[in-house]
Amino acid sequence: MPAHPEPPATPAPDSAAGHPANPAQTVDPLAVIRSRGYLRVLLLAGLIGVPVSVVSYGFLALVSWLQGYLFTELPATLGFDSVPVWWPLPLLALSGLLVALCIRFLPGTSGHPPSEGFAAGGFPRPPELPGVVLAALATLALGAVLGPEAPLIALGGGLGALAVLLIKKDSPPTALAVIASAGSFAAVSTLLGSPLLGAFLLMEASGLGGAMLGVGLLPGLLAAGIGSLVFVGLDSWTGLGTFSLAIPDLPAFSTPTLAMFLWALVLGVACPLLAWGIKALARVVRPAVHAQRLLVTPVLGLLIAGLAIGFALVTGEDTGQVLFSGQSTLPALISNGASWPIGALGLLALCKALAYGLSLSAFRGGPVFPAMFIGAALGIMASHLPGMALVPAVGVGIGAMCVSMLRLPLTSVLLATVLLTSDAYAVMPLVIVAVVVAHVITGRLPEPPGRWLRRDPEPTVPGPATSAPSLG
Repeated sequence: MPAHPEPPATPAPDSAAGHPANPAQTVDPLAVIRSRGYLRVLLLAGLIGVPVSVVSYGFLALVSWLQGYLFTELPATLGFDSVPVWWPLPLLALSGLLVALCIRFLPGTSGHPPSEGFAAGGFPRPPELPGVVLAALATLALGAVLGPEAPLIALGGGLGALAVLLIKKDSPPTALAVIASAGSFAAVSTLLGSPLLGAFLLMEASGLGGAMLGVGLLPGLLAAGIGSLVFVGLDSWTGLGTFSLAIPDLPAFSTPTLAMFLWALVLGVACPLLAWGIKALARVVRPAVHAQRLLVTPVLGLLIAGLAIGFALVTGEDTGQVLFSGQSTLPALISNGASWPIGALGLLALCKALAYGLSLSAFRGGPVFPAMFIGAALGIMASHLPGMALVPAVGVGIGAMCVSMLRLPLTSVLLATVLLTSDAYAVMPLVIVAVVVAHVITGRLPEPPGRWLRRDPEPTVPGPATSAPSLG
C-alpha cells in the first residue's frame, strides 16, 4: 500500500528563457550545508534526538508492560488459576471502543489510518499528539495486530515540531519539517535496529530524493545516532531491553543454492497474492467502520480475538501468536520454527493475516511488524520443504511480504537482512530476488475490491521543502 505522494510543486517561470523551471533544481545543496541556518538546524536535530528517544523508549516500555500485565498478570490478580482462553475477547472489544473514541472525539485523526498505506513526510500538530498516543496504546497494548513504528514516527515528528515552535513560534515551514523529520528518525531508528534502516524507511515512504536528499537526511541521521546511544544507555540503566529488531544466535548460513533461488521465486509470487487479500479485507471493511465507528470497531476487536482463540484451541499454542504486532514473538517463532508442524504454521499465517486485515481497517498503528511476522511464518513453512534452509527462508519470506504490503523495496531488503544479523550477507542475494519479484507482481495486480465512503482527513503539515532550512 503506497504512501501518498506530496503534490508536485507549481513550476515557476524562467525569466531568461520563458520556460518553466523546477525549484528543486535551483537549490545548491553545498550552499545549504554551508549556511548558518543549516548549522543551527543540525544542532537542534542533535539535541532533539535525546528527549524524543527517551519518550520513545518510555512509550515502548509502557506498551510492553501493559501487554504483560493485561494478558498475563491481571487474570491471576482476578483469581483465575490460568489465563482463560476467552480472555482476549473483552480486551479486544475495549481496544476497539477506546480507539474509536479517540478518533471520534480527540483533535485530529489519532494518527495516520494504516489501511491507506505507510505514510511519512508529515507530522501531527501539538493538540493532536494525545490522540496519537492514546489510540496507539489502546491498539498495541490490548492486542490488535499492528506495530509501533507508525505511532513512533508521528510522535517523534510531533515532538520535534513542538520543540521548534517553543523556541521560535514563527519558524519557517522548512525548519519545522526538517526537525520534525529528525524527531521521527530518532523515534523509530533504534526500534528497527539501525539508524540507516530508519533513514531508508522514511526516505522511501516520503519520496525524498534528488540532490537535496543528503541535506534533508543529515539532521535525521544525527538525531537517530544520538537516539541510539540514548536507547543503549536506558537499556543499561533500566534493564528493560533495547526493543531492537535484530535476532541473535541464529543458525549459521553460508551459501545459497539453486533450489533456494527457486523457492525465493515461489515466495516472491505467493506473498503479493496474500498481501492483496489482506488489503482487500481492510478495504471492504473500512466503509462500515466509517459509517458506525463506535459500534463496528469493538466488533472487529471481537473478531480478532475470535481468530486468536480459534488458533489456540486448534493448535494448543498461545493466543499471543495471533495477537499483537508479532515483534516480541517473532524471535521465538524463528528459533522454534523447526518444531512447528507445517499445518500449524499455515493456520498461524492465515489467522494472523485475517487479524491484520481487520486491524488495518479501523485501529491505529504501523503495518511493518505484522507483515514481517506473516512473512517469517511463510518462510518457516518453506523451510520444511526440500531444498530450503530456515534462515534464508525466513529472510526471503520477510522481504517478500514486507514489499508486498509496503511497496518499499530497499527498506524490505534491509528489514530482512538486519533481522538476520551475521547471516545477512549470505542471505541478501536471495532476499533481493524475492523482493524484486514480489514488487513487480504487486505493481501489476489490480486494485483490491471495495471503496472508501470517505477518507479520514489528514491534518498534517507538508513534508520538507527544498529551500534552505533556517530557524531565524
